[in-house]
Amino acid sequence: MAEENKDQEKTERASPKKREKARKKGQVVKSREIASVAVLLVSLAFFWFGSSAMFDKMMALTRWLITESSQFNVNYNNIQGLSVGIVYKIFAMLFPLLLAAFSMALFANYVQVGFVLSSESMQPKLSKIDPIKGLQKLFSIKGLVELVKNIFKISLIAFVVYVTIKGEIDNFIPLMDQSVWGILIYIGEVAFKIILRVCLALIILAVLDYIYQKWEFEKNLKMSKQEVKDEFKQTEGDPLVKATIKRLQRDAARKRMMASVPEADVVITNPTHLAVALCYDQASASAPKVVAKGAGFIAENIKEIAIKNNVSIIENKPLARVLYKNVDVDEIIPENLYKAVAEVLAFVYSKKNSRVVK
Repeated sequence: MAEENKDQEKTERASPKKREKARKKGQVVKSREIASVAVLLVSLAFFWFGSSAMFDKMMALTRWLITESSQFNVNYNNIQGLSVGIVYKIFAMLFPLLLAAFSMALFANYVQVGFVLSSESMQPKLSKIDPIKGLQKLFSIKGLVELVKNIFKISLIAFVVYVTIKGEIDNFIPLMDQSVWGILIYIGEVAFKIILRVCLALIILAVLDYIYQKWEFEKNLKMSKQEVKDEFKQTEGDPLVKATIKRLQRDAARKRMMASVPEADVVITNPTHLAVALCYDQASASAPKVVAKGAGFIAENIKEIAIKNNVSIIENKPLARVLYKNVDVDEIIPENLYKAVAEVLAFVYSKKNSRVVK
């Protein structure tokens, strides 16, 4: 059966159940390009708005190094304190940038897939380090697509850099007359222009990559007709089993209903097709209730049981039809039928009383 399912063409869209299982495994539509370009954009914005503050911190770090190194001799005993101080100041300088990049990476992934926490995808598996499977992935269609995408990305970035620098060639010669600070400012402006254009190009690439990733995800998640049938059986149950259960439930309900006929006060018939058994217990109910009802063969069984147990059978076609159609088993009769049923019960009780007197 498994081989048959494997050979069948997968043409059906994935069911919600299969999508949920895939999500629990960490299989979701996600483009790494979107997260990459988002991090690049937020880093670019950070440098645009905070470059002066970062430059001031770099200058302060340089001054601190020169000052500290001039105050004591660097040796094995004090090099650790100096190293810790340098690392701390570099971290304090880069922390806002790292925090912004990390936050944007989380946000970009959350926008794509929402909150997904899958322990299964983090479990160590020997298949992940299998060299044969690794080569198969490398030379698969997906690996080929990734290779083409990376080559295209590198080519696109190289083209953007080339076009930007080519447009700035006329400005290179006048730099000889500029100060060092002016040259640095110019290099920063050109670098910013290159990164901005690269970001715009990568945004288009990221959108195309997301469309491709979604298409590939949907294709891999497709199901065969047999898989859809098997899942339906697992979810809703086998139709044959469900039919058998319903039949057994009906048989059990019918047996309980027939067991209540001997306790009935009267059976109302139409007279051949319908039979409705009524019972009135003044101590437990405010009105008579239907304890059994049926048509055809079931009606005949109700009448046979009534005859064996000396339960009165009254022919009343209109009342039998209304009771059969509008009142379920173990349900009290509605108020609009009180009078008609009371007349029938009064006749039955009077008949029983006359027998007792005799």
